[in-house]
Amino acid sequence: MLETTIAAIRPLDEPAMAAARELQGRLTKPAGSLGALEELSVRLAGLAGACPPPLPEPAAVAIFAGDHGVHAQGVTPWPQEVTAQMIGNFLAGGAVVNAFARQAGATVTVVDVGVATPVPAAPASDAGAPRLVAANVRAGTRDLAVTAALTREEARAAVETGIRVAGDLIDAGAGILLTGDMGIGNTTPAAALIAAFTGVDPAETTGRGTGVDDPTYQRKIGVVRDALRRHRPDPADPLGVLAAVGGLEHAALAGLVLGAAARRTPVLLDGVIAVSAALAAAAFAPAATGAMVAGHRSAEPGATVALRRLGLDPLIDLGLRLGEGTGALLALPVVTGAVRVLHEVATFDSAGVAEK
Repeated sequence: MLETTIAAIRPLDEPAMAAARELQGRLTKPAGSLGALEELSVRLAGLAGACPPPLPEPAAVAIFAGDHGVHAQGVTPWPQEVTAQMIGNFLAGGAVVNAFARQAGATVTVVDVGVATPVPAAPASDAGAPRLVAANVRAGTRDLAVTAALTREEARAAVETGIRVAGDLIDAGAGILLTGDMGIGNTTPAAALIAAFTGVDPAETTGRGTGVDDPTYQRKIGVVRDALRRHRPDPADPLGVLAAVGGLEHAALAGLVLGAAARRTPVLLDGVIAVSAALAAAAFAPAATGAMVAGHRSAEPGATVALRRLGLDPLIDLGLRLGEGTGALLALPVVTGAVRVLHEVATFDSAGVAEK
């Protein structure tokens, strides 16, 4: 599945992009007056191979959840059980991501790809309520400070879970996918992944996650640096990098991006977990970046490092660091607006407006 998905990913369609640029130049507004939205609409036309591209709706958030053996190194003060507890909160509709999803009219799918403790059953509810997908590859990763977090087979299974979820959501009608994540301790493997794929020092890719104190922060940087020295992951081997220092949710998110890119469907990236996974997706298939839209700039420093490497500019910057998909949901109306302009704004000719 992984290889066939990668083989299906193609570069953006240049004729469609040229048509979108030409149309932008004929709309009733000064050229370039919509700033980054204009180039976003052009990229989305290139992804769809059509001008104008389809409106990116309906939206579907996929929250991949997993636990991490590196939790044993004291990189976070939060107990590991919170991962499963927050899944219960997602399914009950009580998390921030649920509030933002209701506002945006997006569906929420929670995927247990590697939670270590029992996950609450989804409550009986209407068809539009959050749903749970059971796809647990293993009960949390191994401790990356001691050994490889995953085997190559486990990493592949997680990536292919993400590919399947992308296909299922698109087959159900989703016009855009939004990345979400949940996993206590998951900013540590994210920092390791970003350092591995970019070559940037761990001190620049590691942030405070849920807000750790100074001693814990220094310990976290040390754990990331030591893990990279121990495993020496090769950025040309993305599956090996994910296995050595990644998480199951990171691997699954990489698969989600690949699956969406293969189906020419945009993926709106959330925070540092998503962009660390996006680096892996780009290592598997460089053309996959054409499907990526950076929703926001996470307060985690590694996110900026990753976005720079991916060549993506975030749509909003609000100092967010929650994860779950919250930043992506807040950016969703911006993406929809960029495309709606191509569909609905009159040209100078059609409106009878004089050009300069």
